[in-house]
Amino acid sequence: MRAHLQNMAPQLSSSFISIALLFAVAFANFGQQAHGSVFEFSYAGLHGPANWGSLNPKFSTCSSGKLQSPINIIKNEAVENKSLTPLTRVYKRGNAILVNNGFNIGLHYEGNCGVLIVDGKNYTFKQMHWHSPSEHQIDGVQYAAELHLVHLSDSGAIAVVSMLYKLGDADPFISKITNKLGDLAKDACAGNEEAQIPIGALDNKLLRKNTRKYYRYIGSITSPPCTENVIWNVLGKVRTISKEQVEALKAPLGADYKQNSRPLQSLNGRKVELYNEFSD
Repeated sequence: MRAHLQNMAPQLSSSFISIALLFAVAFANFGQQAHGSVFEFSYAGLHGPANWGSLNPKFSTCSSGKLQSPINIIKNEAVENKSLTPLTRVYKRGNAILVNNGFNIGLHYEGNCGVLIVDGKNYTFKQMHWHSPSEHQIDGVQYAAELHLVHLSDSGAIAVVSMLYKLGDADPFISKITNKLGDLAKDACAGNEEAQIPIGALDNKLLRKNTRKYYRYIGSITSPPCTENVIWNVLGKVRTISKEQVEALKAPLGADYKQNSRPLQSLNGRKVELYNEFSD
């Protein structure tokens, strides 16, 4: 597996300690940079994505990095890799907290409520969050929304499963938290810098449908500090989300964060690999 990942991204560090420290900083920044900081970032204006790299020395990778995300996945240029295995995702019921961290809406979980297995390595399920419109595109198509399922290994490596959504029928999983999203919007109107609403036990089985097709590449976190060497797994099956659900995910966010998708980043020679269960 190590040789395989090195071929995909020669820049991968051989020091697990260094990588773990970088990812620790990245996770710490998830909830701290949107509000109340001189290094505030947003998705519009002077603090928008074009200037992220200059807002804070810790954000420099946003402009200097060569393994940045999101990207446009071109189907005809994706390289099918027969050595890739199905994504094994074992998610179970767990206590969840609905969080508005200022720049996206997400669910954070207490304890161990699931695992993703990538090339035989375990990544613990930590949190999920939504972007609208989608950050990743397929053949130049930007979808209504995108869900990122974030997983962390014992060594500190990050693996993300990305689900794309087009407008259509309501998503069953989001339907489970619709009322809480309304409560979160009320908290936002009250001026809270970060709002958290306990959800209680949440069944995550709707997130673990069989994965028959996905795209794999090495990229980055899509918000500052834009930490690299993230293993991205973008599912080929596009799900549906209702217009009302998209609006509910946007409602708690401020004006500069309602369109919280980072612009596409250059591949810089990276290879996008394809797993396809039905290929010959």
